[in-house]
Amino acid sequence: MAATTTTTLPSSGPALVAHAKGDLRIDEVPLAEPAADEAVIEVVYGGICGSDLHYWLHGAAGESILKAPLVLGHEISGRVVQAAADGTGPAAGTAVAVHPATPAPGGARYPADRPNLSPGCTYLGSAARYPHTDGAFSRYVNLPTRMLRTLPEALDLRTAALIEPASVAWHAVARAGNVAGKTALVIGSGPIGALAVAVLKRAGAGRIVAVDVHAKPLEIATAVGADQVLAAGDAEAIAGVEADVVIESSGNHHGLASAIQGAARGGTVVMVGLLPTGPQPVLISLAIVRELELRGSFRFNDEIDEVIAALADGSLQIEPVITHDYPLGQALKAFEVARNSAESGKVLLHFGPSEGTQGNV
Repeated sequence: MAATTTTTLPSSGPALVAHAKGDLRIDEVPLAEPAADEAVIEVVYGGICGSDLHYWLHGAAGESILKAPLVLGHEISGRVVQAAADGTGPAAGTAVAVHPATPAPGGARYPADRPNLSPGCTYLGSAARYPHTDGAFSRYVNLPTRMLRTLPEALDLRTAALIEPASVAWHAVARAGNVAGKTALVIGSGPIGALAVAVLKRAGAGRIVAVDVHAKPLEIATAVGADQVLAAGDAEAIAGVEADVVIESSGNHHGLASAIQGAARGGTVVMVGLLPTGPQPVLISLAIVRELELRGSFRFNDEIDEVIAALADGSLQIEPVITHDYPLGQALKAFEVARNSAESGKVLLHFGPSEGTQGNV
């Protein structure tokens, strides 16, 4: 049990808020009095996710539609500046990552051991429910201690900003089962796809082939462990991979078609890329005659703890996925860079007390 530590904090701080489609602002938001089980976190880094981009570009992420201003962000690292009053959680000064989900029951059944599927689950920085669940792209944020994960001293906060998306990738690879010695194909080598490559490498995949439409993501995929890269338009080469396991992370039906075509007979296709809502064209007859297993993958559960352990012992190498970081004051530029997948991997915002001005690292 951590001792309660009280620090003099400002009454407000800057936060990145999506007000509507195309309307992204840095607002001064109040810092409320934390609940007894909440610690105050000084956010240092935050990774820009595809959902953050969608709220900015479209005013919605899938069926989650902005109905009020929303503080964005769920991929963060930082430090505890005030411990929880009830004595739970880490002490002041502790470096932490954040598990942004709050599982909750709802009107539908789900497996008790898979809380990521709970119908009432909320997520930081999500407009799925109203009132919306504000995110953590703020200088300071109050978070329940159950969300916090203490970081090893050797793990820098910049790399730690990748823990949440790396957990998504870890969950996706786990959905495929044992991949040791197998041929793996990753369709879409953006941040999640590249992180899946790194997780597959650590899990002992025998051969990893990464696919993308752009050269930059393929360069990153190679840096984190891909043995071969292919252009997304090279259908013949993709079909020739005959992968035991395919991770589909492009999030479009063309990528899903490539995943099915690139899978070996009896193979497994894990769909982690979220396709648009509504009917989608799928090569379902090919999946049937090849007896492919098509498996969904959504967020993650306790895999975050395994990711932190793997980063701490050096067995998971993900640093090359980060290509840019910007101070909060350059958030709009950061979002513009993040939307350009031909030039960037994971783009970070820097909220820390010693914000730099270096945009491209």
